[in-house]
Amino acid sequence: MNWLTNTLGTSIGKKLMMAVTGLAFIGFLTVHLAGNLTLYGGPDSFNSYAEHLHALGPLVIIFEWGLMLLALVHILTGTFLYFQNLAARPLRYSVNKRGGGRTLGSATMPYTGVLILLFVIFHLANFRFIDASHASLFQVVSGAFAHPLYVGIYVFAMAVVAIHVSHGFWSLFQSLGLNHPKYMPFLRGLGIVVSLIFGLGFGFLPIYISFIA
Repeated sequence: MNWLTNTLGTSIGKKLMMAVTGLAFIGFLTVHLAGNLTLYGGPDSFNSYAEHLHALGPLVIIFEWGLMLLALVHILTGTFLYFQNLAARPLRYSVNKRGGGRTLGSATMPYTGVLILLFVIFHLANFRFIDASHASLFQVVSGAFAHPLYVGIYVFAMAVVAIHVSHGFWSLFQSLGLNHPKYMPFLRGLGIVVSLIFGLGFGFLPIYISFIA
């Protein structure tokens, strides 16, 4: 186990952890979006999806705890790397050069990460940790999106997610050692496509629900 401890104790090891946990969250977002798209099918379709999830019982709880563990690793590792990089370069450059492929996503990763964490807490408080015994999940969702403020917060949060994923998607391949000059441009482009799918896929749902609710 010494090799594992030594590897994860290095910057490369921490970036590897960020990549693995980031890949897991991209997988989760894909599955979550697929489930949320049942909202377009109406109350029966979405409630049926929710009932199938609840029928999994303990598996859902295990999955949720697994996500929490991955989130904790991702957040703590990302925070450590941020301060480590900050300590290595304590002074800002006198000229802010946009070079070396630097993008909005790469320049704002720590900040979009914090915003996403705050939104997840807000989101769970409104959808997960509530008493929904007297209402269907569709009614809970449509009730939340009946408020323009919540719709605005949700849409903004999905734009932040898209920005975060636009850099995180291709950089995880780099951290996993799967980068190559021949196909990295493709992965960068694919990262933008994936980020737009998540941003528009999740972001349009509250707007749609607010109009039909």
